[in-house]
Amino acid sequence: MNRAGRTGLTLAAVLAAGAGGFWAGQRNPELPAIPWLQAVPWLEGVAAPPKSANPAPTGPVIYYRDPDGLPAYAATPKKTVDGRDFLPVLAGEDLNFEDKPPAAAATVAANGEPKRILYYRNPMGLPDTSPAPKKDSMGMDYIPVYAGEDDDASTVKVATGKLQRTGVRSEVATEQVIVRPVRVPGTVQLDERRVSVVATRTDAFVDKVADVTTGDRVKKGEPLMRLYSAEIAAASAQYLTDLNGGGRASAGARQRLENLALPPDVIAAIDRTRQVQTSITWTAPRDGVILERNVVEGMKASPGDVLFRLADVSTVWIVADVPEYQLGAVKVGAAATMRVRSLPGRTFSGRVALIYPQVSKETRTTKVRIEIPNPDGLLLPDMYADVEIGSGSNAPVVAVPDSAVIDTGTRQVVILDKGEGRFEPREVKIGLQGGGFTEIRNGVATGDRVVVSANFLIDAESNLKAALSGMTSPETAP
Repeated sequence: MNRAGRTGLTLAAVLAAGAGGFWAGQRNPELPAIPWLQAVPWLEGVAAPPKSANPAPTGPVIYYRDPDGLPAYAATPKKTVDGRDFLPVLAGEDLNFEDKPPAAAATVAANGEPKRILYYRNPMGLPDTSPAPKKDSMGMDYIPVYAGEDDDASTVKVATGKLQRTGVRSEVATEQVIVRPVRVPGTVQLDERRVSVVATRTDAFVDKVADVTTGDRVKKGEPLMRLYSAEIAAASAQYLTDLNGGGRASAGARQRLENLALPPDVIAAIDRTRQVQTSITWTAPRDGVILERNVVEGMKASPGDVLFRLADVSTVWIVADVPEYQLGAVKVGAAATMRVRSLPGRTFSGRVALIYPQVSKETRTTKVRIEIPNPDGLLLPDMYADVEIGSGSNAPVVAVPDSAVIDTGTRQVVILDKGEGRFEPREVKIGLQGGGFTEIRNGVATGDRVVVSANFLIDAESNLKAALSGMTSPETAP
């Protein structure tokens, strides 16, 4: 082939390649530049691929996503199972996990017509708006607010990508019984109604003391001592005389013996034997433990002297100190459990019997009395006890997790999850708290979804939206 033929073939190849590049450029593929085509001046504009209309994202890396588009994310660099790197997502990227692009979703209304821009707000969340596009001091564009986005001032819409990054989580409000145990310290004390003393009502001399000492257990009717009293002996002789005389005046003499606290079995022995006993045997008035023994053989006992003190310990009291602010949760009849340090693993159960009608001005606590059965006598007076008093609602109430309630001190707010990234702050009235749940008396119904994680961020967004809406007047809109 001669030189002219080779030149013609070369031009034909160049023209074919240029036409192919022009056709490919019209379909917007991302192809690399062809350096040898750029050598031909009239084909340079045809071979160059079109530039993207969207600017490249900027800003720091905020997280990493799966390279295959799977719903997998990481806060630090990570690799897939097959060793590929996760793709970094920059702060400038407007991520949206919906089907249509975010720009179209934000600027096109339901009827297909473009939305009207009301105003522009500060990109950093500052309370600053503008009726026209502008930049802040760092060069960031103000964010447009479209018509329809501000119609419901109580609802906040958060982009799906932001929900993923902030970790917003919601749960359903349910009906349940709120359990609010009150844990307070207490001490074991004797039941005051089960304490007895042994004393005489006249002068007496102790002849013999039974072999019992402090701490011994005695039964009702068990002998404690024998004593002689001249007054009791004279009254017994008069009673016997009246009995032998026909019994017309015996009633008065018997009453005198009872007034001297003579045990009933001694009077019955006089009736049976018709003899006056020189020494009187004094017996235990009840079952119990001897707390005091103040008598010795040969001593003289004056009227009213406490010779023995004994107590029935089959039932004891637990006196707990309840702080003033928790007093409203304690009710008479509430169940209570108690543990003592000397008996690990053992629990004792009882019920609240009395709430003392006085608050200690030094400790700001009120004493609460709990009656505890003690058949084995394991609980000893003045033992230290850890007391847990049950309280709460008797019937199921609407309750949400404690983390769902934002308490500012003057009001309580719950964030309702309406789905599709829409949230509504709702002021509520709370009741009892316990077991990780809070009673909602007004503002939330059973089945409503409430935000339990990152709700402070949504509340801040809601307050910002309310502030911007208050600052923006109709005159500022174009």
